[in-house]
Amino acid sequence: MSGLLALLDDVAAIAKIAAASADDVIGQAAKAGAKAAGAVIDDAAVTPKYVAGFHPARELPIVRRIAMGSLKNKLIFLLPAGLALNAFLPGIITPLLMLGGAYLCFEGAEKVYHIFAPQHHDADEPEDLVLDPRHLEEQKVAGAIKTDFILSAEIMTIALAEIPDGTFWMEAATLAVVAIGITVMVYGSVALIVKADDIGLMMSQKGRLGVTRALGLGIVKAMPGLLKLLMIIGTAAMLWVGGSIVLHGFDVLGFGLVYGIIHDLAHGLAHTIGHFEGFMAWLATAAMDGVFGLALGLVLIPVTDKVFLPLWRMARGKPSAAKGH
Repeated sequence: MSGLLALLDDVAAIAKIAAASADDVIGQAAKAGAKAAGAVIDDAAVTPKYVAGFHPARELPIVRRIAMGSLKNKLIFLLPAGLALNAFLPGIITPLLMLGGAYLCFEGAEKVYHIFAPQHHDADEPEDLVLDPRHLEEQKVAGAIKTDFILSAEIMTIALAEIPDGTFWMEAATLAVVAIGITVMVYGSVALIVKADDIGLMMSQKGRLGVTRALGLGIVKAMPGLLKLLMIIGTAAMLWVGGSIVLHGFDVLGFGLVYGIIHDLAHGLAHTIGHFEGFMAWLATAAMDGVFGLALGLVLIPVTDKVFLPLWRMARGKPSAAKGH
């Protein structure tokens, strides 16, 4: 009996340690995920465009496929890669982050450029018109997962940088919690967004109360404007996050002139205004980071069209096709 009681004491002690470790993992994951909020907003705002134009019955399956691809990106590829780089090549993380940030700037700037040059085709658009809905769905899902990979890499790397030094397994568990939590949050939100008009239509047609039917009709009318607003937010977030990552990377590498100028201007402006200085400094910094991101992205558009895309097509064995501008 004494041996059994001792065993139970040991089990209870182990359970307490495990519970404390779980609390540490969840706490660290929450802090790390908060630091990646900009990329998360970007991810949630960009994804709904990939289901635009499809039959309503295909919207949730498409979101589910993209979500599973996102989870695969994070857990199978990015988590072990991030841990390995952090352990053996920590100095390469900043340049990789900057490459991802530059890609976000390019994506955001291309959306802005498309407004003023409608004949321009985005780099991630299919070159040939695809009439088969199933083929088009495959292309859209593949494009969404490709974009998600970049955003997920940013999220995971930012989260990894915020995790305090600890054991390998603690870092792995924290990153896994971040990956799963952010994926559920982002794609759960996307699912609600893309089905909101169907929910509103059902409420307007089948609601028992007049206020319910009116609310449903209001949702249906508001959704087109909301989706446009989300695209604007997504583009702005791309430019803001991408620009801030590139500028911060330059500062870390010892080329912090522009980063310092933006920091000084933002805090000087906030001090001049005199109200909500912390928020105003953040807002000014974000705006200038976004302008820098837009400028960098606009520079990268012709470089990508004239250099990177032809090289990519050559590597895939496809002839280089001129793109309209």
